[in-house]
Amino acid sequence: MPAWKRFRQKFLNMRHKPLQIIFALAVAAVAATLAISCSNRDKEVEIKELLQSIEEQSQPLYQQMALTQWNAAVSGKAEDFEASQRAQENLTAFYSRRDLFEQLKAYKEQEEEIFKGVTPDDSAYITKRNLDVTYNSFLANQADTALLNAIIKRSTALEQKYGSYRAQLDGKPINDNTVEEILRTSRNNKVLQQVWESHKEIGKLVEEDLLELVRLRNRLATSLGFENYHTMSLMLSEQDPKEVTAILDQLDSLTAESFKELKGMMDKEFAKRYGIDEKDLMPWHYQGRYFQEAPLLYPIDLDKYYKGADLEQLTKDYYASIGLDITKVLNNSSLYPQEGKNQHAFCTDIDTKGDVRVLCNITENESWMSTMLHEFGHAVYMLGHDAANLPFALRNSAHIFTTEAIAMMMERCSSNPLWLKEFRGISEKESQEIEENSFKQSRLAKLVFSRWVQVVYRFEKEMYANPEQDLNALWWSLVERYQLLKKPEGRDAPDYATKIHIALYPCYYHNYQLGDIFASQMHHYIVQNITRSGNLRRDHYTGNKEVGKWLAEKIFAPGMRYKWEDFIVRATGEPLTAKYYAEQFELTKRN
Repeated sequence: MPAWKRFRQKFLNMRHKPLQIIFALAVAAVAATLAISCSNRDKEVEIKELLQSIEEQSQPLYQQMALTQWNAAVSGKAEDFEASQRAQENLTAFYSRRDLFEQLKAYKEQEEEIFKGVTPDDSAYITKRNLDVTYNSFLANQADTALLNAIIKRSTALEQKYGSYRAQLDGKPINDNTVEEILRTSRNNKVLQQVWESHKEIGKLVEEDLLELVRLRNRLATSLGFENYHTMSLMLSEQDPKEVTAILDQLDSLTAESFKELKGMMDKEFAKRYGIDEKDLMPWHYQGRYFQEAPLLYPIDLDKYYKGADLEQLTKDYYASIGLDITKVLNNSSLYPQEGKNQHAFCTDIDTKGDVRVLCNITENESWMSTMLHEFGHAVYMLGHDAANLPFALRNSAHIFTTEAIAMMMERCSSNPLWLKEFRGISEKESQEIEENSFKQSRLAKLVFSRWVQVVYRFEKEMYANPEQDLNALWWSLVERYQLLKKPEGRDAPDYATKIHIALYPCYYHNYQLGDIFASQMHHYIVQNITRSGNLRRDHYTGNKEVGKWLAEKIFAPGMRYKWEDFIVRATGEPLTAKYYAEQFELTKRN
């Protein structure tokens, strides 16, 4: 007889009835607990089996979608876009399956009990996270299949229009690189206006499709019980819309005065540069299509350091110096302009097992050096997921903004005087000479970009809340408020539609800003705990493989194993905070 039975029998034979009752109740409670525990383990096994089946069916569909999207972006051919559309429809059809969603939903409703007491360090937590992430993927697609396919069809058509459009100068087509070059360097007011306005013509070509796409996305969101698509997008990515808005409100308060001061300096300089009064400055005078990047306000020419440089080799050498090998990605990528090719830049993970690719359109300047470092920051993150121990659904960044953080942390090197000394061979003297102006330019860049993010985030938020309002007026009211730019007199054009992100990568832009904030938090951790330089301004980690090791172990490998809030605390020792971002770039007003 087992010991516990002998112990129980002894009590049952005693005449102390109250003790007998107490023991009986205790045994019953233990038995019930064991029964529940066994039941929960059984359900956990059932969940794992269901998720494994979903993975086996969805992964090939995802891979086909990623591959056809890549082919279409590189070639620009109609047949490749058609193949991409079919692949997206196939994956969407799978995630639309009601039978699988109902099973996931049933387990989600019991999740608290099934995983009671499970902590993020327990192996069962991976199953719980897999359930959460997979459930959200299915929830986003629990709508009428015809509606989902209509969204895909409209998005594919828009992607093709954006990819093939070229601005005109004197009747000849020019690509986006040329547009940016002219806006950055020309002093001819008529040419600047012509090029800026020609680039904006894409808005008229895509406006109708974009507005219909917004309406379709809102129909999808409301059918799933969300207020609108903007709210749904944030919530399904585990972000609270109110908290995101609060962060941006705080950032607005932090940067508004500093930006106003610097904008005044710009206006004085640009009035002289273009030979006009300050009151006559227009958006095309700020050296870019959107005023999202800092104009060259200080006497420093970073582009000259990259003339004749092999940006591909520089990128490879830098990542190798911190212990991260990007050779395979470089070999699989498309890095130079070609006819019909998408003119932007992105990184994609084809199979979540190592086939990572980057699309760029390199020219020899600082902007593209920064972009290369940025996109390959995404690449090393994708390569670093612990594919052997993570299920398919969790082989992704902890959050969208955490992969942006790595990319943004790396892109900062291209304007770093110490990095230029190391990789472009400039002298110590020259490095010191450009130090202050380089920092001022970086600070300006952060301020300018943060104001641009305010425009895009708040525009999308209001657009999805009411797409039938005067969106042209909304756009320019935000541009005037946050960027302090003047709307050209009488202009009433869909300039918001010229920004490809609003059409094809909706409700995303705020993640760039959150990424920049987290980049500074990681940078602070690195310079304090790994390189121990304490140099927030200029440490670039070159040659320190411990940095790559820390990134690989603490940032890349976990994938989506943890919720992003927990992930950040585990990596840096504290929650997400903007204090290091403000400190690194001195964003509050300086005397």
